[in-house]
Amino acid sequence: MKKLKTLALLGLSLLFLSSCSFPGLASNDKETIAVTGGITSEMQILGSITAGMIEHYTDKDTTVINNLATNMINHQAMLKGDASVSSARYTGTDLSSILQLPAEKDPKKAFTIVHDAFQERFDQTWLPSYGFDNTYVFLVRKDTAKKYNLKKTSDLKKVAGELKTGVDTSWITRKGDGYEGFKEAYGFEFSSILPMQVSLVYDALSVGKMDIVLGYSTDGRIASYDLVMLEDDLRFFPPYDAAPIVSNKLLKSDPEVKDALERLDGKISTKQMQKLNYRADNDLVEPQIVAEDFLKEHNYFEGK
Repeated sequence: MKKLKTLALLGLSLLFLSSCSFPGLASNDKETIAVTGGITSEMQILGSITAGMIEHYTDKDTTVINNLATNMINHQAMLKGDASVSSARYTGTDLSSILQLPAEKDPKKAFTIVHDAFQERFDQTWLPSYGFDNTYVFLVRKDTAKKYNLKKTSDLKKVAGELKTGVDTSWITRKGDGYEGFKEAYGFEFSSILPMQVSLVYDALSVGKMDIVLGYSTDGRIASYDLVMLEDDLRFFPPYDAAPIVSNKLLKSDPEVKDALERLDGKISTKQMQKLNYRADNDLVEPQIVAEDFLKEHNYFEGK
């Protein structure tokens, strides 16, 4: 790679509140493209994958902006022009949080809605999905799954009154695909449910402090802790297909960026993303290195 730079920016929400641009970014440097990553290993890996593809197929350098604490901050970085590429955006998340629209359970319809709305409202283009869906999933340990014969989410109904459940704090009050909607769809509620940071649920489950947790389907800790994913048999959770977003301004000035990133169309499956996250979260390999190894292994998807 050329000069791929990764910035770990802290306290970004304060920067946005003061309406300031990110200090030290290359938004005014026509030769450098700023790419947003995020706060999770997955988002940071995708940020470096995106940047690596751009550098491989164009004459541009890139800057990856990590530690963007929320989806809204990621979005604001694009609106302000501090970044031209947002590498890890999810259809279900942007539908509810950015567009304030109802959840859509059909993956193709969800993508069409966000694609068209972002074109119209923000002058940005959603590129095709990487190929994986990072949706919510209920998880249990193998011993729990075996003891209660748990294979799908509806199986939890028979144990919802006796097992401790840990869930993402925001999910409790989330509209559409949150707890209220879940209770209505599946016809039961958990008698013992604890809101907690989603980053803590895996550890809590593995050490026995929780019996059931709500996690993310591509999280590397699922494999790390050898957890069992329960099938969402009623298909309650909407799709969260991951894809990059690019500003139309960049696409007009550097159309080769679109060609480079479209080579990633369908190239990362859910299982593959789990493995990449596992390397970062379990093996403690830097996300940028995980991304570089992945691109080299696949020869930057040349000829695709």
